[in-house]
Amino acid sequence: MVRHCTIHPFMDEAPTIFLMKEKTRIFICLLGLLAAFLLIAGCMGSAPTAANNDTVKVHYTGTLSDGTIFDSSAEGDPIEFTLGEGEVIPGFENAVLGMAVGEEKTVTIPVDQAYGSYNEELILTVPREMVPDEIAVVGTSLVQPRGTIISVDDEVVMIDQNHPLAGEDLTFTITLVEIL
Repeated sequence: MVRHCTIHPFMDEAPTIFLMKEKTRIFICLLGLLAAFLLIAGCMGSAPTAANNDTVKVHYTGTLSDGTIFDSSAEGDPIEFTLGEGEVIPGFENAVLGMAVGEEKTVTIPVDQAYGSYNEELILTVPREMVPDEIAVVGTSLVQPRGTIISVDDEVVMIDQNHPLAGEDLTFTITLVEIL
């Protein structure tokens, strides 16, 4: 007995053509059933996505507008943080919200969602005698006061308290590794 999905089989054609068309119809019917199953399964079994208060692990690579990599977790462990707790810059957190495990995306985070604009008022001028010689070197990072020495002369030491990435739009490639 030959079964088919259509209501009007072409009985008046040669039996070989009829069987070939019948196999095609069966294949198309099975393909349609498979597509329907996948559509239903996709709607019912979608992967969970990262939401506020979730603790997540992500790998990332951060680049500047000229392509320079300024940080990456690729060679180490992924970073772990809780969404909504302000543990990372706002633009990075917003990029992770809604991601599914295994998903990768690249986002450019504007200055106001990263480390803010560069602020000239955050440059301190300190009398040279208040800074020990071994510390008074351009490029030295300080803990107290927080900042980086940007200039040293006989009279003053200038300390920049801006974040090193202040004033920069930042591009991140982010992969959600795990939702804990």
